[in-house]
Amino acid sequence: MVPSRPLRADARRNREALLTAAREAFLAGEAGAHIEDIARRAGVAVGTLYRHFETREALVEEVYRQEVADLCAMPSALSERHDPDEALRRFLFLLVEHAAVGRGMAAALESILATDSPVFDEARARMAACLDRLLAAGAAAGTIRADVDGRILLRAMGGVCNLRDTEGWREDAARITGLIFDGLRRPAAEGAAGA
Repeated sequence: MVPSRPLRADARRNREALLTAAREAFLAGEAGAHIEDIARRAGVAVGTLYRHFETREALVEEVYRQEVADLCAMPSALSERHDPDEALRRFLFLLVEHAAVGRGMAAALESILATDSPVFDEARARMAACLDRLLAAGAAAGTIRADVDGRILLRAMGGVCNLRDTEGWREDAARITGLIFDGLRRPAAEGAAGA
């Protein structure tokens, strides 16, 4: 297979404009936004959209991948600015915010649920890997218990985030996330005994 060539600067700008326009439409709850509307918002022709994304589903997938990539870039920045336990706590709350974004995109994402797209499995694997790194840093610092892995924690957070279709879900999700985080912390006496 011949590797794809890098996009020219104008093609890159068009692609980014399309992703931005699609993201804004989906997050605004405009799941049924037509390809023509998205192209118009991006200031490009429909043909340009189809040169970058063969189908509407491909566009939805790429918007979601970009959301996940932005989320998964956060642990490094958090770890640079905060102690490991605080970096983990903040990332857990970012997962709740990601679910809020997902709520706006839910209807658009339904269009790819019926396909064989690996996008959701890839997203879960990336988020679990982020949690693994944060948990390992906390365990090494002696502030986070060492017997939980990212996959299990992501499942717990998935349960919290699935509340998003209920009234007042964000407040409940924040309280439950705080409880989960408290359960991950090593008691000070245990940390001192293990030192």
